[in-house]
Amino acid sequence: MHSGIDRTHLDTDVRPQDDLFVHTNGAWLSTATIPDDRSRYGSFDILRENAETAVRELIEGAAEEQPALDTPAGKVGALYASFMDTDRVDELGTEPLVEPLREVAGVDSPSDVVRVSGHLQREGLAGLVQPWITADAGNPEDYIVYLHQGGIGLPDEDYYTAEEHAGAREAYRTYLGRLLELAGPALAEAGLDLGADAVDRVYALEERIADAHWDRVATRDAVKSYTRLSLDELAEQTPGWDWPAYAAGLGAPDGALDHVVARQPDVLTAVGKALTEVPVQDWQAWLVVRVLDGLAPYLTEDLVGAHFDFHGRALSGTPSIKERWKRGVGLVESLLGEAAGQLYVEAHFPPAARERMIELVAHVTEAFRQRIGELEWMSPATREKALEKLAAFRPKIGHPPTFRDYTAYELDAGDLVGNVRRGAAFETHRELAKLGGEIDRNEWLMTPQTVNAYYHPMLNEIVFPAAILQPPFFDVEADDAVNYGGIGAVIAHEIGHGFDDQGSRYAGDGSLTDWWTAEDRERFDARSQALIEQFDTLSPRDIPGGAVTVNGGLTVGENIGDLCGLELAHLAYTIATDGDAPELDGWTGDQRFFLGWASVWRTLAREEEARRLLAIDPHAPADLRANTVRNVDAFHEAFETAEGDALWLAPEERVRVF
Repeated sequence: MHSGIDRTHLDTDVRPQDDLFVHTNGAWLSTATIPDDRSRYGSFDILRENAETAVRELIEGAAEEQPALDTPAGKVGALYASFMDTDRVDELGTEPLVEPLREVAGVDSPSDVVRVSGHLQREGLAGLVQPWITADAGNPEDYIVYLHQGGIGLPDEDYYTAEEHAGAREAYRTYLGRLLELAGPALAEAGLDLGADAVDRVYALEERIADAHWDRVATRDAVKSYTRLSLDELAEQTPGWDWPAYAAGLGAPDGALDHVVARQPDVLTAVGKALTEVPVQDWQAWLVVRVLDGLAPYLTEDLVGAHFDFHGRALSGTPSIKERWKRGVGLVESLLGEAAGQLYVEAHFPPAARERMIELVAHVTEAFRQRIGELEWMSPATREKALEKLAAFRPKIGHPPTFRDYTAYELDAGDLVGNVRRGAAFETHRELAKLGGEIDRNEWLMTPQTVNAYYHPMLNEIVFPAAILQPPFFDVEADDAVNYGGIGAVIAHEIGHGFDDQGSRYAGDGSLTDWWTAEDRERFDARSQALIEQFDTLSPRDIPGGAVTVNGGLTVGENIGDLCGLELAHLAYTIATDGDAPELDGWTGDQRFFLGWASVWRTLAREEEARRLLAIDPHAPADLRANTVRNVDAFHEAFETAEGDALWLAPEERVRVF
């Protein structure tokens, strides 16, 4: 049995008591370079590269063998081949833009705007609002359409006003002008003359929409962002929106919008007002930009380059675009993810990994049960409901029991843009077809080859795809300590989301129900607020100078998840080893546990990307996630910290939620 800790990554000149992240990863940090086609690089990315390479081999094998198009391998191969056929892409030029642009050219009223926006959205392009189908938090036995704010081309509303994003604003305007220039032949063929000031008008319209947007702290509020409306109520609150026209464009079945959840209803009201007040010609220009931005990655090299110059270089600081095969794999992942996943699982997911994970999940769940039972701040009434919720958790490991049927997705190896549009339309139809049916509790929202995990509050499930079950997260052959510090903490993190500041708003049946006593909620909120205030003072190492700090309110849910992950995975490790772990490679069991935790967050980020993520990402930067150990008593005991150590926190200052 090996420890699973890679000594070559350690920086022994930095004490774990001062910076566990750098102690564990410092040698790697000092020698690693971020690949030119990436904006950040670390443990997650290395596993994603491994999965990407594995999927490439499977895809290229399928493309070479050319199996029947009605098989998963045949569809995967045909889609990949259409992306890799650059001669055909060059031959077509901007011609694939003409059909959707002609549709935009026919727009003559606000009703046309929403209808065409809905139709373009059906085919994968960004729209006025972002719809998705999931269980209704008001009644989790039924599917419902959720409507989330949309309509802007920059990452979020803050980019339109904050001084630190002035460069991104200028780059965006330059990008829009370049798109319109490069698409000139297609625009002319479609009969569209947008005028010399088209960029100014599009940008002004987006500024207006962005001004109404909720910020990211408000949008993550589970209660505030749940407004269930009938179609009549929706129409009354959003004069200017022709919702039947939007539904028709989206291809929604009759009754699809009879009831919806408007996540930011006043934003829909503001967009409705803009539909009546802003000239249709400006909306036409806005629709054109959505078409060009959405399809540019599948067109000629100059359009691909313009898209990357903005989205890659300007926003994230990435020097070079990914090799074409990587982008081709990404396209297959997005449109035929489970077909590729079926091939991946057959080749790369051993049964032993599932069995070990089942054991880990059981120990972590038992740790939560014990901890909830002893919480001094939680009353018996709330504790009973919390334990009911925990008992109802449903873990999913590796891959879905049956893979998605893509039979209706029609592919043509000589029509890349058509494949992209048809693939998105297939997925839109699949999603809309859920309405009125029973909740599919076997559906996965991530593919097996995804290096990630998630918690779904309305389904009360935790999901761990096959590809994350690799070192440093998980190693079947390694000592328990690093597995509990790695994937064990991920398991506990995802369970923790069921009890974080927003997940705790949902009951065990997935309903948005207040199951807390007022006093318990007040005590919980005080602990959450202490974590917000702690992270509000912290600066990531990837942004020099320490002048920029984390948004504790935006990241609090993930920070609670991390803290729960650490606390409860450590307790689970103690349960698994009966508190009697041997010393191995010079470390105690607890020391190996925390080194395993810190190994997971081994990451470098470009400054531009670090700044972008601070604005939009609900996760704290990797180094700060690793060093949240400062709140955990067991860490201080394992490494015998003392006052004066950089990670020292007095016991009364340590935040403990669970």
